[in-house]
Amino acid sequence: MKIYTKTGDKGETGLFGGERVPKDALRIEAYGAVDELNSIIGVVRALRPKKKIDVVLKIIQQDLFILGADLAAPNDTKGSSIPRITHSASSLLEKVIDTLEISLTPLKAFILPGGTVVASHLHLARTVCRRAERSVVRLSRSEDVGDDVIVYLNRLSDLLFVLARYANRLEKKKEVQWMNPSLNP
Repeated sequence: MKIYTKTGDKGETGLFGGERVPKDALRIEAYGAVDELNSIIGVVRALRPKKKIDVVLKIIQQDLFILGADLAAPNDTKGSSIPRITHSASSLLEKVIDTLEISLTPLKAFILPGGTVVASHLHLARTVCRRAERSVVRLSRSEDVGDDVIVYLNRLSDLLFVLARYANRLEKKKEVQWMNPSLNP
């Protein structure tokens, strides 16, 4: 099987179910952002984070593949073989957040993204996740995407923030607080 099909040469792509849409359609933008996020998570994993973090990231990558397929198939697409993200995926993210937060110092100020290389890339993943979430919200104004997709992305961005903090803690890297210039002239 060849990697190139030439079916997209006129600026269109196919969704599950066969419908052709422009490559700049909101749905394509949304699952493209999810694909980008999955790639960044792959970069973080290539950096060889601590095992506890890597196990979570592996689960997230699997979920993001399901989420991308979910977004590539409008909810009215026929066929039961299309995977859909579920509420249980978001619930698992919440459990991981709750478990990790126990070991973190409660925040009393905003922190700057950064720290270790792993933590910095997790912060980058968080910002791409927020962009994906915005794309899906924009799409949801005109098409049904289901509630679970938006909830999952919202929880995932929270988890990526917590994972970044946790990665810094594991490496004993101090977080840098944002200094409000109006309070610190």
